[in-house]
Amino acid sequence: MAVVLGIEGSANKIGVGIVREDGTILSNPRHTWVWYISPPGHGFLPRETALHHQEWALPLVQRALKEAGVTPRDITAIAFTKGPGMGGPLVSCAVVARMLAQLWRVPLLPVNHCVGHIEMGRLVTGARDPVVLYVSGGNTQVIAYADQRYRIFGETVDMAVGNCLDRFARVLGLSNDPAPGYNIEQLAKQGRRLVELPYVVKGMDVSFSGILSFVETAARTLLDKGEATPADLCFSLQETIFAMLVEITERAMAHCATADALVVGGVGCNLRLQAMLATMCEERGGRLYATDDRYCIDNGAMIAWPGVLALRGGQTCAVAESACTQRFRTDEVHVAWRE
Repeated sequence: MAVVLGIEGSANKIGVGIVREDGTILSNPRHTWVWYISPPGHGFLPRETALHHQEWALPLVQRALKEAGVTPRDITAIAFTKGPGMGGPLVSCAVVARMLAQLWRVPLLPVNHCVGHIEMGRLVTGARDPVVLYVSGGNTQVIAYADQRYRIFGETVDMAVGNCLDRFARVLGLSNDPAPGYNIEQLAKQGRRLVELPYVVKGMDVSFSGILSFVETAARTLLDKGEATPADLCFSLQETIFAMLVEITERAMAHCATADALVVGGVGCNLRLQAMLATMCEERGGRLYATDDRYCIDNGAMIAWPGVLALRGGQTCAVAESACTQRFRTDEVHVAWRE
């Protein structure tokens, strides 16, 4: 039975996962760039993140092997994130994947980060053919499968939803520990006043840059006048942008004649977003599929599992063809493992 080791490092986290061909996740350790969890108002930088990944890649590989109870001889192939993501971190992990593939004399499997999230969500939840809402710090897309491609029905026309939340957290000076978006979610639970914000849905697409600019200005004005609290602003921002996401997801579901949805990506951990999507799905007679932070947040298993699927169809690549790309769209992938 094939066993694939996957390496993910497209952003501030590096993860190494080992997955067996039957879908059993044998191990899935990861590490976050610790300097990211430091001063409020600051994000992570590509160069420092790349150095972090270089430092932690091999220790995580060793830990994953130990936790899985396997040796390099048991590994059938190495999967790595080809893109999308931040250039430096992506390349750092790809170099490790190439090295291991050559040392262990096993095939190399390039994986699309977005498809990794989708396939991991399907594996963990058992969802068969839902419409997918993919929401993270770098991506916001509504996706449905058709004819061996994951088709993008709608997406952000500017920044991703996770980036919008993170940048507003900086405006309020919220801590990065454990994550800006998580701290917004907790503060929003205390909000009592809904501040009216721009609602920007353009057909099947959404826009967040204008909302962010508006709420940044509103934050200074309302807070100075004592007319709203930081909790009110977090509550209002969440309610507005999540309503936009639910709207375009439901429209895609109506087009595809399905009542089920799957939410993936780091922002997919947000319980308020899950609750809004679940209500919408229930009203349509369907179900929302969601996971917790073990699999929503970037991890190595989400790269290893699509690697297993690609390996079945012989979708390997030579070392000379294993270049990374920061722009690798979800719908570019040939999903040969689905009928």
